[in-house]
Amino acid sequence: QAQLVESGGGLVQVGGSLRLSCAASGRTFSSHAMGWFRQAPGKEREFVAAISWSGNTYYADSLKGRFTIARDNAKNTVFLQMNSLKAEDTAVYFCAGGYFLGDGASRYEWQYDYWGQGTQVTVSS
Repeated sequence: QAQLVESGGGLVQVGGSLRLSCAASGRTFSSHAMGWFRQAPGKEREFVAAISWSGNTYYADSLKGRFTIARDNAKNTVFLQMNSLKAEDTAVYFCAGGYFLGDGASRYEWQYDYWGQGTQVTVSS
């Protein structure tokens, strides 16, 4: 199974931007869907965005227009571009991967097979 390592988190001011990266090891990345989830202090982990192996994208309704997910199969990497950040975007961000029939992805964390360790994003006002 692939291993995932997130990077790119940090401290940013409200209105700023960050780009998270998730590097995958293993040879199955290009055939797997990838997702981003986040968990804020005291809250359950929630879906952020997902991308199928071919590049179909899915977003949490509340984040559409501010966040963009993309992947580079040649580099085994998935990205999350986050713009116009708000204090409520503060969370640990996790990437996840899994195989889905067809060309789909999922907003349900239980459907993903492997996870990264997470990267902290803090948005200060």
